[in-house]
Amino acid sequence: MLRVEGLTKRFGRTIAIDRLSFALQGGEVLGLLGPNGAGKTTTFLCLSGLLRADAGAIFFNDLRLGPERGRTIALIPETPEVYAMLTVWEHLAFVARSAELAPGWEERAEELLERLELSAVRDALGQSLSKGMRQKTLIAATVLAEAPVLLFDEPMIGLDPKGQRELRELIVELRAAGTAIVISTHLLESAEALCDRLVILKNGTALASGAVSELRQRATGDRTLEDVFLEITA
Repeated sequence: MLRVEGLTKRFGRTIAIDRLSFALQGGEVLGLLGPNGAGKTTTFLCLSGLLRADAGAIFFNDLRLGPERGRTIALIPETPEVYAMLTVWEHLAFVARSAELAPGWEERAEELLERLELSAVRDALGQSLSKGMRQKTLIAATVLAEAPVLLFDEPMIGLDPKGQRELRELIVELRAAGTAIVISTHLLESAEALCDRLVILKNGTALASGAVSELRQRATGDRTLEDVFLEITA
């Protein structure tokens, strides 16, 4: 469904992403792992069209995507920015109209608000929301838009334990429905539990990729994913 070939991004003399390639099928979750500065967020910004790559191509169902690809690839960023003067519900209504969702989207929106514990603040303005509530608002609005590819940048950061559980369950349901998902995270246990395959980055370069079991074969003995990650990125 999604294919990335030779994605490259430079900032001056610094290469943030160096010829990154991977493929992702619908109904699959790919984990993008790496230490700070590895290029994960830059990769997401390029994939979503918010940052122009210097080289490379992005394909969806073998069709090369241009800069205007927001309806195909949707990003939930690490830093949740919402419209200060829109309510939680108005955020969802805005996305529904922008994505031209079919009539009846309100029922799905209400379900998302309930699951993410936003129903009580549905009429609250964005400027009054806590960081966790802003993040949940973006998750609800982005999932509502039904983009076939979702990018989650450090999605668990800022969520309380119950919110993290609901998000994990939501990701599992989206995968079962055929959505292609890429998750960037420092939480290796979450990556191991949620992801079908992993790509490990360092300094913008993919050092390793494959299923967790495949990556563990690169290390000696009975090693955890954390052991493997630290060994690969050392």
